Amino acid sequence: MSTKGSTIGIYYEHPDWFKPLFAELDRRRISYVRLDAANHRFDPDDRDNFAIFFNRMSASASYRGHGNAIFYTRYLLGHLENKGTRIINGERSFAIEMSKAMQLTLLDSLGIDHPRSFVVNSTEQAVLAAEGFEFPIVVKPNIGGRGSGIVLFDTIAQLKQAVNDGGIDFGPDGTALVQEFVPKRGGCIQRIETLGGKFLYGIRVHASKENFNLCPAEVCLTENQAAVTEICLTDGRQNGLRIEKFDPPREIVDAVERIAAAAGLDLGGVEYLIDDRTGRPLFYDINALSNFVAGAVDLIGFDPHEKLVDYLEKEMNLCDTATGSRSLAAG
Repeated sequence: MSTKGSTIGIYYEHPDWFKPLFAELDRRRISYVRLDAANHRFDPDDRDNFAIFFNRMSASASYRGHGNAIFYTRYLLGHLENKGTRIINGERSFAIEMSKAMQLTLLDSLGIDHPRSFVVNSTEQAVLAAEGFEFPIVVKPNIGGRGSGIVLFDTIAQLKQAVNDGGIDFGPDGTALVQEFVPKRGGCIQRIETLGGKFLYGIRVHASKENFNLCPAEVCLTENQAAVTEICLTDGRQNGLRIEKFDPPREIVDAVERIAAAAGLDLGGVEYLIDDRTGRPLFYDINALSNFVAGAVDLIGFDPHEKLVDYLEKEMNLCDTATGSRSLAAG
């Protein structure tokens, strides 16, 4: 049986998203190990030897040929939690991250408004659900990210044609959402980032019906087909996307922090828009991965990776203190 170590295990799938995190850890000379989520194993009889385990697994992994890691990660996180490992964004938050259906259920349980939606497991049910909506609508895989697999339909005829042509992807678990496409006030969505369950910063992203899907964790193109062109918040401004700092009202911050607590998010982003028809905020995405926006120092006034590593160090110290207390009690 291994003993608790002083190293952070960083478990991730995308090869490029976490370079700024690694750079900040290197700058502070904090010990960490990079763990490839798509090529990993664990022994159910053993525990890890990390001070903390940082889960950075992505919901869009299957679109990069790493679908094997999605369900495996749930088994791994369950094992680690059973062994008492401190996980940053553990099994609960990962389950929410990986299921748009669970996100809607969580929002409903908190009394927080979201776009009208149906969860379906067949294309027949998708058509039946869509017949009760005003168009346009979107159909999106339950498991996805960065707009992967999301399709926008302007008419029921377009949807039926896509069904007949086999042009709808329900994703790895064969489940999808049929959801109204809400007119965004000012053509904007708002993303609120949290750390340690508390507000970290907010941004406003200017988008349009033509190139911005309703439920992005980041920014992606959607043109009546599965999204293949990705414009992420980590590089959005370099791609001509207009992003600005946003200071949300207190009621929005309170709602986001309630979501973070209910979802078990140590780190996470929550997105909402203002329904231009009613003026109501509608929340539509809970994202545990939280790639921070590019050019953060200029945009929001600080480097969120520094705040993140501060948090990781604090969690390591808390784990050390707890381990020491248990050792003294045992002695």
